[in-house]
Amino acid sequence: MVNLAAIKVGPVRYNSPWTQVVILGFATFCSVGMFSAVSNLGAGGTQDTQLSDTANGVLYGCFAIMGFFAGSVNNILGPRLTFSLGTTGYSLYIGSLWAFQEHGTRWFLILAGAILGITAALLWSAQGAMMMSYPLEKDKGRSFAIFWSLFQLGTLVGAAIALGIEANSDLPAVSTSVYVAFMVIMLTAIVTSWLLLPPHLVVRGDGSVPKIEDAISAKQEFKELVQLAKDWRMIALFPMFFSSNYFYAYQGAITAALFNGRTRALVAVLTGVGSIVGSILIGLITDRLPMGRRNRALAGCAFVLFLNCLIWASGLGFQVQFSRETTEPGSILKGVAIPWDWTAGVAAGPIVLLMAYYIADAAYQGLAYYTMSTMSNDPFKLALMAGYYKGVQSAGAAISFGMDAVKTSFLGEILISWLLLLISLPLCAWVLWYTRETNYDIEETVKVDDVSEEKIAGIALPEGHHAHHTEAEPEPVTVEQNVKA
Repeated sequence: MVNLAAIKVGPVRYNSPWTQVVILGFATFCSVGMFSAVSNLGAGGTQDTQLSDTANGVLYGCFAIMGFFAGSVNNILGPRLTFSLGTTGYSLYIGSLWAFQEHGTRWFLILAGAILGITAALLWSAQGAMMMSYPLEKDKGRSFAIFWSLFQLGTLVGAAIALGIEANSDLPAVSTSVYVAFMVIMLTAIVTSWLLLPPHLVVRGDGSVPKIEDAISAKQEFKELVQLAKDWRMIALFPMFFSSNYFYAYQGAITAALFNGRTRALVAVLTGVGSIVGSILIGLITDRLPMGRRNRALAGCAFVLFLNCLIWASGLGFQVQFSRETTEPGSILKGVAIPWDWTAGVAAGPIVLLMAYYIADAAYQGLAYYTMSTMSNDPFKLALMAGYYKGVQSAGAAISFGMDAVKTSFLGEILISWLLLLISLPLCAWVLWYTRETNYDIEETVKVDDVSEEKIAGIALPEGHHAHHTEAEPEPVTVEQNVKA
């Protein structure tokens, strides 16, 4: 007899989507969050912007190539193993930054960037599949908000660690102890990732489970990917995917150019705060507004467009006041020598601007994920979408870091970044115009009792459910499906 209560822990079910999204966020907190904290220090915390750009260009180039296949790898290996493999490259990359600061080993940093590009594609494909497919349709915006807030909390905590170490330092780059602290935290993500459950063990509040399919061959997975790439909606979203990380090179470059080590650590803390704020805002709009799903999605798109126009226009007004040449170390900008310390009055406005960039970034990323999640509830399809998204996104990032490495003007970089955003959002709105109010009536919904006992051994079934096979929208449940992890 299957013990369906075996993994129920207190008032919160271990196999509920909310619990799994929290675990997913925490594992990403310890891996990608720490990596983002280092990235937000500018040039990976070093003073060699060109080497950092080269390593990031290689990273995102490998990420772009692997991204197109990562969804298929996820569907063959399963999201838990795929995600766990994906966490391994982050600690290696931080170790390479440590080695560079200690011994000047440039080749190791570039090699670690290539390895991280491959593993990161696996992590983000698995993450996207779990985050978008595990919750009910009405909870997908908040699922992103919870995940992204936890992930960016890692950025914030990592940056706070760096700030605590660097607070009394006037060095132009961060100290090696920052890298040691981050690497230890990153290694824990490999263990934490095994707390995640595969799709067939996750039970939503209405008693349904994410759709389960038999594994298919690598050849068939490739055919599915080609079909996905031909979908008009994915073609229309291509500019959005391409531009979604494009601006990081520019923002990292001006951070490294303008600020000293401890001020860059402060910027990293505030960008983490900005990311959390942006993710909560887009999550509330897409899930909480009192209107249908399509109108909520379009309202979210309008909000993101307004936010990006406001913030990037402010950024352009700031950017025209300086160039690469006027931010060389020792140069005088606005009456203060470069690099600026946070005690300089002129640094306050740019620091707030960088935080605002990340509010807009989180809202933009959230809109991209929500748009994909409106297309399907199937974890297999969503894994392919997530891999495609990250592949195209990384291609854009690789190009932007390549442009920054050859010292493209700051003004050119900001104009291209903003133009890409302005092209992308109307196309996203076009896709969202055709959003269905639900996919439950066109996609098969599997109830937990339809899954074999071998697969559901140990599942905690929500109380009061006598599950059955249906293609209709699941009946609402007021207790379990609203559990907050």
